[in-house]
Amino acid sequence: MKVVIDSAIPYIRDILEPYAEVVYMTGTEFSRDAIADADALIIRTRTRVDAALLEGTRVSFVATATIGCDHIDLDYCRTQGIKVCSAPGCNARGVLQWVAATLCHLLSQDNASPEEYTLGVVGVGNVGSLVAEYARHWGFRVMECDPPRQKREGGEFYTIEEIARSCDIITLHTPLDATTHHLVNASLIEFIPRHSTIINASRGKVVDNRAVMQSGHRYAFDVWEGEPLLDPEILSRAEIATPHIAGYSVQGKANATAMCVNALAEFFDLPLRGWYPEGITRTTPRLVSWEELRATISTHYDIAAESNTLKRHAADFEALRNNYNYREECF
Repeated sequence: MKVVIDSAIPYIRDILEPYAEVVYMTGTEFSRDAIADADALIIRTRTRVDAALLEGTRVSFVATATIGCDHIDLDYCRTQGIKVCSAPGCNARGVLQWVAATLCHLLSQDNASPEEYTLGVVGVGNVGSLVAEYARHWGFRVMECDPPRQKREGGEFYTIEEIARSCDIITLHTPLDATTHHLVNASLIEFIPRHSTIINASRGKVVDNRAVMQSGHRYAFDVWEGEPLLDPEILSRAEIATPHIAGYSVQGKANATAMCVNALAEFFDLPLRGWYPEGITRTTPRLVSWEELRATISTHYDIAAESNTLKRHAADFEALRNNYNYREECF
């Protein structure tokens, strides 16, 4: 059995070697020739998995150490009988804490408190539901938008147009698909009050980046259209700019790797079910007050400094991401 693994995935070295031939390569090095005799791939978003990569190979299993699968042609894999696994929810608390740091920064800039703001959460899944829960605890009025959940469950959800009209801050946590591509576009932006802020920590193409920049709205982006090659003007005008690392916490990365290893162990019947990286302390969830968050967040995560680093070194986007010093989750 042979497994090819993205070399930037942490905590996985020497775990599968007793059971398989293991090859590590960068995400951009994956090619049909390079993985032709592999039985399994463990990848990240930088590897496009489709017929061009897999046709003629013996790959029967693909795991991605990410919450999303928009870099994988799921229909092709399904028709070929290739098992695909992802890591939903693995980094939800890491992203929550990125959003928390962003909110603290924005409200500090405005010299304001949460009670003065209506926060729109678009996409209320693993991440969005946490953001909504904590935001309510901090004092924000929260409006939620999630058409698939509304269709399944009913309940008090709002349309994206209602969110646009009513919210002072809009934070996006949707997957990328045909319905969410450029969900925030020039037409929607017309409904958004000039003072409102747009936060995107989902996928870059969920937002028409140039339309937001040209609108003059304040924005905080962790994900970007065209990344790792960023538009210099869009980057320079961002209030907060980070290199697609919102979920890059120690625990989030450990969770993602563990989910991939466990899925592979289940599929190939390896004695690794229940594996988790040694030495990683799992997060103990707790609700923190706004006062505690505001007083302590910079000691855990200085998001303004990180933003300044990306703005000074935009050409190093991929290096900043691949060599990131993972944050410890603090709540």
